[in-house]
Amino acid sequence: MAKKQFKAESRRLLDMMINSIYTHREIFLRELISNASDAIDKLCFLSLTDDKVGLTREDFSIRLTVDNDARTLTVSDNGIGMTAEELEKDLGVIARSGTHAFRSEQDAGELEKADIDVIGRFGVGFYSAFMVASKVTVISRAYGQEKANRWESSGADGYTITECEKDGVGTDVVLTIKEDTDDDRFGDYLTSWKLKELVKKYSDYVRWPIRMEVETTRKIETGETDENGVPKMDWETVMEEQTVNSMVPLWQRSRKEATDEECVAFYKDTFRDSDDPAAVIRVNAEGAVSYRCLLFIPVRAPYDFYTREYRPGLRLYSNGVMIMEQCPDLLPECFRFVRGVVDSPDLSLNISREMLQHDRQLKLIANNLEKKIKSELKKLMDSDRDKYEKFYAAFGVQLKYGVVSDYGMKRELLSDLLLYWSADREKMISLKEYTDAMPESQKFIYYAGADTVERAAKLPQTEQVRARGYDILCFDHDVDEFVAQILGVYGEKPFCNVASQDLGLESDEEKAEAEKADAANRDLLAFVKEQAGDRVANVRLSRKLKNHAVCLSSEGEITLEMEKYFHSIPGSDPDAMKAVRVLELNLEHPAVKKLDEARTADPERASVMAKVLLAQAELAAGVLPDDPAAYGDLVCSLF
Repeated sequence: MAKKQFKAESRRLLDMMINSIYTHREIFLRELISNASDAIDKLCFLSLTDDKVGLTREDFSIRLTVDNDARTLTVSDNGIGMTAEELEKDLGVIARSGTHAFRSEQDAGELEKADIDVIGRFGVGFYSAFMVASKVTVISRAYGQEKANRWESSGADGYTITECEKDGVGTDVVLTIKEDTDDDRFGDYLTSWKLKELVKKYSDYVRWPIRMEVETTRKIETGETDENGVPKMDWETVMEEQTVNSMVPLWQRSRKEATDEECVAFYKDTFRDSDDPAAVIRVNAEGAVSYRCLLFIPVRAPYDFYTREYRPGLRLYSNGVMIMEQCPDLLPECFRFVRGVVDSPDLSLNISREMLQHDRQLKLIANNLEKKIKSELKKLMDSDRDKYEKFYAAFGVQLKYGVVSDYGMKRELLSDLLLYWSADREKMISLKEYTDAMPESQKFIYYAGADTVERAAKLPQTEQVRARGYDILCFDHDVDEFVAQILGVYGEKPFCNVASQDLGLESDEEKAEAEKADAANRDLLAFVKEQAGDRVANVRLSRKLKNHAVCLSSEGEITLEMEKYFHSIPGSDPDAMKAVRVLELNLEHPAVKKLDEARTADPERASVMAKVLLAQAELAAGVLPDDPAAYGDLVCSLF
C-alpha cells in the first residue's frame, strides 16, 4: 500500500498546525467533537428529504471511548460519513473544509428552518489531534455506501487510505495517545475525569448528546448483617455510560423555558458566587449581527477584583462551542465586573478558533452590550435602591475610574450611575437627585473632599455654603475630585470645590468690601505668612468661614486631596504634584483677634499662636503636622 503525501506544503504546514496555531493542546477534543457534530448535522439535514436515512434526531449521538491497554481514545459519530474520495479531499488537503463547502452549497434559510448549524470553517481543526496523538486513524463509512475506508497517518510523513469494514454509517477517529514525558502527561486524555472536564469546558452545549463511560460509585450488599440483622453495605466503583454534555444552553432558551431562578443557579454554579446577582440581563438580538447573551451584575467584588491578577471578560461561544473563557473585548473597562456568556454564529474567528478577529460584528455586540448594561444599572438604581447601593459599595470605584480613564471618553455613559453622600440628607444620592433639588438661586454643584464623608461634611470651608441652605456632596475617595474635573458640569450646573474655588456667593459689593479688609489687615497677613514660612504660599482673610478660626485651602488645578493621592503612589516624588496651599483667617473669630492684638503687644506669643492656628488648619484638612511632638509643645507653651 503506497503512502500518499499531504498536499499544500504539507510538512511545513502540518508542523505549524501542531506547534503554532493552537495555544492549548487540550482543544483537540473540542475540534474533533465539533467535526462529529457537523457530520451528524449533515445527515440530519439529509433525512428531511430522504426517507432512507431511517434515523430521527433522537438517534444521533457522539461517543468517546477509551482503551487504556491500546492507549487509544476514539471519537465516534453516526453522522454522514466520508467516502474514500472525501477522505482524500478533506483530510489529504490541509485547510480544505468539507463543512465550509457544505454550508456554501446549502440555502441558509433551509439550514435555519431545519435547526442545523454546522460549526467547522477552516478545515484545520482535525489536525490538532496530532498535538496529543502519535498516530491518527479515521474509519468512516459514508451514507449510501456498503464499504468503509480507513485513513491513517503518523504525521507529516504522509497518510494511507485503505478499504475496510464498519458496522453502520458514521466516523470513528482513533487517536493513539503519545507516551508521557517529564513535562507532559498525555495519559490524562485517557481518563474519564479529564475527558468529562474538557467536554464540560468546551463542548457542553454541542446540540448532540456526547456519551462515554464514566467512573462512578454505588452501594452494594456485602452479604453480612449487623447485630440487628440489617444487611451491611459497601461501595464499589463501576463504569457507567453517561451523557456528559448539557446540549441546550440556558441562554438559548426562552424566558418560559428558563426561569430567573434557574439563571441565578447557573450564575452561582458557573462563577462560584454564593450571593445572588444584583441583576440578570438576557439578550436575544437579530439583525446586522445575531447573538444571545446571559449576563449577570454581581453584588460583591471578588477578592482580587482591584488587582492586576483579575481577568475580566465574558465567556464567548459560537454555536454552543466555547471559543474563549474570558473575552475582555466584549466589555468596556468600566463594566469589567459583569459576568456571563455571549453566543454568536456571526463572529469572525481566527484559524485556531481561540481568538477573535477584530471586526465590525464584534464591535457591534460590544457597543450593544455596553448600552444594555448601562440601562440595566439605571433601572436597578431607580427600582431597587437598596440593592443598587449594595452593588455600588462594591463597584462604585470602578465606575468612577471609568469616568476618568481615556480622557473622559465614557463620562456621559457613567455620570447617571454615580452616587455621593449628601451632607444635608445624610444618605447616598445621584447627581440628578442633587441637581433636581437645587434651589433656583444655586449656581454650582458644591462638593468637599476628605478621608471620610463625615470629615468632608465638617470641613470649615463648608460653612458659607451650608449657611445658604445649599447641599454639599461629600467625596471620600482618591478619584472623586478627578471625576468632578472630568465631568465639569452635570445638568448644565458646574462643579465647585468648596476648598479651592470661588463659591460664587458674594455680590460685587461684598467682594469690594473684602478687598478693603485685606488691605486694612495687610500687616497681620504678612506677619502670619512670615511665621508659616514655606508651609503655605499665601495667607488671606476668609470669606467662607463663619464659626471656625482658620482653614487650609488650595489654589490651582491640584487640590489637597489630589496631592495626597499622588504622594500615596509608591515611588512618587514628594516634591512633585503639590497643591498651592493657602491659609485663610476668620477676622471675626476671637482667636484671630487675640493673635492680632498679641502681634504688637507680645510678638513671641503671637508667633506661637500663628503656628498653632496653621497646624489647626492642617489638621482640619487631614494634613498631619511634620512634627506632632513639636506641635504639642507649642500648644502647651500658650498656657
